[in-house]
Amino acid sequence: MSAPLAALDRPALAPLWDAVHARLSTGLPVRSVRVGPLDDDQQSALADLLGLDRLPGDATTVRLDRLDAVLHSSFSVDTRTAVETLRGPVGDRAGVRATAERARRELWAWLAAHPVVAAEPALASWVADVGRAGVVDGSPQATRALLDTALRVIAALPADGAPLPTLADAVLGRTHALDDGTRLSTLVLRALAALYGVPAPTDADGRRALWERAGVANDEVSTQVLVAGLRPTGDDALSHALRLWARAGQASVVTLAQLRGCPGLRVSAGPVWIVENPSLVTMAIARFAASCPPLVCTAGWPSGAAIMLLRQLAASGAHLRYHGDFDGDGLRIAAHVMARTGAEPWRMATADYLAAASPQATGAPLPAVIDGPASLPAVGPVTAARPGQVSEAPWDADLAAALRARDLAVPEERVAPLLLADLVPT
Repeated sequence: MSAPLAALDRPALAPLWDAVHARLSTGLPVRSVRVGPLDDDQQSALADLLGLDRLPGDATTVRLDRLDAVLHSSFSVDTRTAVETLRGPVGDRAGVRATAERARRELWAWLAAHPVVAAEPALASWVADVGRAGVVDGSPQATRALLDTALRVIAALPADGAPLPTLADAVLGRTHALDDGTRLSTLVLRALAALYGVPAPTDADGRRALWERAGVANDEVSTQVLVAGLRPTGDDALSHALRLWARAGQASVVTLAQLRGCPGLRVSAGPVWIVENPSLVTMAIARFAASCPPLVCTAGWPSGAAIMLLRQLAASGAHLRYHGDFDGDGLRIAAHVMARTGAEPWRMATADYLAAASPQATGAPLPAVIDGPASLPAVGPVTAARPGQVSEAPWDADLAAALRARDLAVPEERVAPLLLADLVPT
């Protein structure tokens, strides 16, 4: 500190420099500063500095232009230079707040547009919950890193039956990264609850059940997928067995253990039809028998076995086409299957829904769901089931709005005649 400015570094002037430093550090324009309370010595020191003809009182307002003039005249410095010399650098709290707010806006925009979120609009409620919770430890950067890690885990689900530590090690390189009670584990589980449309788990049993639903630590034998008409070209045991059941005109169940034991299952290029409900497999077998085209059933939310099988089929050149229920869960399942396997929608457009829903609006019965053997019963009049909570459909921007407007669900079985007609070999 220069000798002239040392004269300003008096204890009696400390309230003035503290007040000026605090106000300048707001980052906002400052014209005057309130100083006080002041004792007698502090009032005298301030009066001497400013050349006042009387004591300022125990609290006073000091105009910065007057203080600037005094400091320029007596010490050849401005107020900011004097304060930074006496109290350290002046901050910019307004600028810091603006920067932090901009970082938060960019964070939430990044999350909303993330490919995993965009592919599965059911995650929108999770995104909203995360936004309401705010940034982690006040840091947008730390929050983004945590969310990016969570989204990597979500993208890897459903798992193939591996235990949770194995999944954590494969995706994140740390076996304990998803241990129960960690911030990351809680974040992923809340995302899974939003994805499946269920309440977030509140106890250990609920958390375990949700992980199992996502294919973590499932039994490799009980994790299964229902298929029909699959005729893989390989010489492995599973390919032989599937061809045998296809020639017999029977559906079959493929376990996760079988898929892992016979990796790289291959089929001839062409469509593989995916349905949500096992009843569609029953109808297809009844109609086509040994001529049934390749058909895979997710039986609701797909298991790890279903996703693994579909990915293997897609990798071999199969063209995956998916159909499911027209309701809230059905749209979420469809988005999930398409995002995880690359399947394309099959009669899942707005026009398909409106055509199927219009008889329900009038109360008229739909036609029988099967034009096969007479022993299979026809479906009776439509009941007005509601679709429940409807998320957006990434493949059709108008579909969710149509479901909400009609407020009617259309189960897959109701459009079975159309679906079965598509399966007729050409």
